[in-house]
Amino acid sequence: MMQIVVIGCGRVGADLAFRLFQRGHQVTVIDNHAKAFFNLDPEYHGRTVEGEALNRDVLQRAGLSQAEGLAAVTNSDTLNCVVGHLARTVYQVPYVVARNYDPRWRTLHETFGLQVVSSSSWGAQRIEELLYHVEMRAVFSAGNGEVEVYEFAVPRQWEGRKLAELIQQIDCAPVALTRAGRARLPEQDATLQREDIVHLSATLDGIETVRRRLGEDRKG
Repeated sequence: MMQIVVIGCGRVGADLAFRLFQRGHQVTVIDNHAKAFFNLDPEYHGRTVEGEALNRDVLQRAGLSQAEGLAAVTNSDTLNCVVGHLARTVYQVPYVVARNYDPRWRTLHETFGLQVVSSSSWGAQRIEELLYHVEMRAVFSAGNGEVEVYEFAVPRQWEGRKLAELIQQIDCAPVALTRAGRARLPEQDATLQREDIVHLSATLDGIETVRRRLGEDRKG
């Protein structure tokens, strides 16, 4: 069980606070508008503190000096960065995560060296993938979607060909190859069989090239 402070009680902060509370953590939510606490689920019984997140007395009342984690999830990138930086450097909070609200300010978070979640950028990429990439699906996302692990079944046209041929000169790496229900770490010279399940870690550009190669082969 951890003691966690959540800065911001909008939709993201309220949902996060309730999820943490449900898992048994001691949660305190800070927001400078009392009405924001109405966003919290009625079953939330953690603490709430009204006030400015940069006010030392507010942070003390929230117990930041004893906290093990802080999530700064307001719609102000500047506030999230500054509070996150204070939590790490002044209050020595071990785990700090900051929300990136506007993708144009992403570099600000990176300058502070914070763990950052850019919901707008990640969400846009996932929606793009789901709109027209039905033959492959992302099963794991690292960072904010810069690298993901994709899963796909080997089509008939690629049976008997080498995995290396599919992924050569592409920003991707094979993760696993599953055949008849058994997974293994694949060598790049592995020969593919129809209906093998392949998992690749790749950038979005890399997996686009894989899709294009498979598509061109089907057309041929």
